[in-house]
Amino acid sequence: MNKFPMTVAGAEKLREELDDLKKVQRPRIVQAIAEAREHGDLKENAEYHAAREQQGFCEGRIQEIEGKLSNAQIIDVTTIPEGEKVIFGSTVMIINVDTDEEVTYKIVGDDEADVKNNMISVSSPIARALIGKSIGDEVAVTTPGGEVAYEIDDVKYV
Repeated sequence: MNKFPMTVAGAEKLREELDDLKKVQRPRIVQAIAEAREHGDLKENAEYHAAREQQGFCEGRIQEIEGKLSNAQIIDVTTIPEGEKVIFGSTVMIINVDTDEEVTYKIVGDDEADVKNNMISVSSPIARALIGKSIGDEVAVTTPGGEVAYEIDDVKYV
């Protein structure tokens, strides 16, 4: 089975969620089911059915996270000697060649992507265009509005 790249921070976030699901959410749901059972007839017991539904979601998410972590190749970019090449996990400052607008992105795994925080998926068009290139290189990125040229201004392994 293929391994999927994930940053150390991304893996930690998933582990925290998994820990919460197992140690906080799961026991709370089990308690809610037990309390709802005490109310009698389960056929028309809304609390019981809601708690069972929550339990299904919780168990499904636990399995999903465990699967993601077992298939993750966790990459700690801070252990890699600084370089000029754009790699998974690196933070890249690029400049729009036409507008001189600067933007900084961190290239992360699919599950970690958060455009609002400038974290882009390794499989996004812009990340695919940047990976393997170096400071000073120009890359063309196909966007919905057409092709945009960027120059790689800086690369950090943080």
